[in-house]
Amino acid sequence: MATAHGLLSKPAEIQNEAIDSLVSRYACDPHALVQILREAQAQHTWLPRDMLSYVASALGLTLAHVEGVATFYRFFHTQPVGEYRVLFSDNITDRMQGNAALMADLCQRLGVEPGRMRADARVSVDFCSCTGLCDQGPSLLINHHIVVTRLDAERVGAIADLIESRVPVTAWPAHWSLVDDHIRRADVLLGTPFPPGAAIAAALARGAHDLVDEMTISNLRGRGGAGFVTGKKWELCRDAKGSEHYMVCNADEGEPGTFKDRVLLTRHPDMVFEGMTIGALAIGARHGLMYLRGEYRYLLEPLRNVLQRRRDAHLLGTAIQGHSGFDFDIDIHVGAGAYVCGEESSLIESLEGKRGTPRIRPPFPAEHGYLDQPTAVDNVETLCAATHIALQGGAWWAVIGTPKSTGTNIHSVSGDCDRPGIYEYPMGTSIDRILEDCGAHDAQAVQVGGPSGKCLSAMEFGRRIGFEDVPTAGAFMVFNRSRDMFEVARNYAGFFAEESCGFCTPCRVGTALVVKSMDKLAAGRGSRHDVDLLSGIDTLMHGTTHCGLGGSACNALHDTIVKFRPAYERRLKSLHFEPAFDLDAELADARRATGRDDAAAHLESTP
Repeated sequence: MATAHGLLSKPAEIQNEAIDSLVSRYACDPHALVQILREAQAQHTWLPRDMLSYVASALGLTLAHVEGVATFYRFFHTQPVGEYRVLFSDNITDRMQGNAALMADLCQRLGVEPGRMRADARVSVDFCSCTGLCDQGPSLLINHHIVVTRLDAERVGAIADLIESRVPVTAWPAHWSLVDDHIRRADVLLGTPFPPGAAIAAALARGAHDLVDEMTISNLRGRGGAGFVTGKKWELCRDAKGSEHYMVCNADEGEPGTFKDRVLLTRHPDMVFEGMTIGALAIGARHGLMYLRGEYRYLLEPLRNVLQRRRDAHLLGTAIQGHSGFDFDIDIHVGAGAYVCGEESSLIESLEGKRGTPRIRPPFPAEHGYLDQPTAVDNVETLCAATHIALQGGAWWAVIGTPKSTGTNIHSVSGDCDRPGIYEYPMGTSIDRILEDCGAHDAQAVQVGGPSGKCLSAMEFGRRIGFEDVPTAGAFMVFNRSRDMFEVARNYAGFFAEESCGFCTPCRVGTALVVKSMDKLAAGRGSRHDVDLLSGIDTLMHGTTHCGLGGSACNALHDTIVKFRPAYERRLKSLHFEPAFDLDAELADARRATGRDDAAAHLESTP
């Protein structure tokens, strides 16, 4: 029977029975709340309040807690949404490829307003943050599960027809969901053959203590952005007191423009899981958790198949490779659309079934992490590097790259270039070299490390990738001279305002003020005052936000104001303050009511 929302209505007993089965499968564990809500929504389309109340009762939680979690994550819906939930990736590279026009076309064909559900509950269309498909966009995410790449006008028309015909998404043309790896340049991580189990055998031969020493000798630093020394992290975690130790893989690759982890998880999942396993040996962990970003939900089944294959080969489970006492296994948790969960303490909060709010540090996760136990959180690429170091030794890795930035680094290259994709280079490689290899022409800027990284002008292309010069989490977005760098920064500002967790006032209010000021400039009502205000917000947020993500939210704004100031100044209407609204236009209703439209009835003509 159809409800007023057009959704299939199920009797409460049947719905609750399904929830009971789901909760039972997770052993009534309240820490699995995010996973339970994710699967419940997949069954029922959205999360009505009575369902949340039933989940709360089944897990021994308060309704306030469960509702707080459900309203925190952007992929959870506490109001009805369409049977087909179509999300357009809205990273700047998708914008450059025409996603806005394609979205407008789809909405027109379907008769639906962006951000709203159609009256018959058939479909809703909206934007989402970067889906990690920048090298083959514009892209779509359907029902938070199925991806569509290489979107064009013809494909938009076909999608509209399929939705109107109510064809299940699983029956759509398979080639629409083809995701290419696009590995353009491989080095030691991507180009070296890797036999599963070899690194575990090498690590066991060395022993846990010497394994940590090898990591320290390698000077491997985290590839997720923070750059903490891996060997030191593992040593701190190993020596920390706790009843259990946990090994966590951060696969929440949410920084716009970054997709290297997606390729590693697709092409080399054994390498990632093996890195987690040797890390577990080093720190004394029996349990591992991979936090997979919600946008990569389509990778879940293939990754679970790899885990089972490794269990069957005695590379996971009890007595790994026949070594009594070496017991370790891995679970995969899927995120629900929250950029902030890429920050390790937010990620841990989410793993515990909570809102992804960053923790105050210290204490650090290595001492008090998941379930308040010692926890090592490492990025996907970092774990792949650790696997090769276990095989080849720390000294081998240390001679690659530079003394302060050892080894190789994988770059996700997108934007204005002929060959977008994945490029692996030794640390210390120049920006110029990467631009030449990817076929970039007439580049005016490169955004390295995503919106929270550095924006480099053409005068800086001789600089080098490395912690001592230009650090990166992997994104490398190219902009030629046809691009408006103000609009690039404006896109990033919208992203940070949308993704702020809202916990601290400087980030919650500051990101909103940046968007408001940028929109004012874009509307042609800006003044020198507004540019100065933006600089002031940037200064304020760098020193006052709760976590590092808020502190980096204005990095691109700062760099573009300094390096591409004409892009801002040509939008200035006045050197003095200009109001953000048109007061004369606000008096239009009064003029109509009085029947006056003479010059004296307009503010501009008022003496």
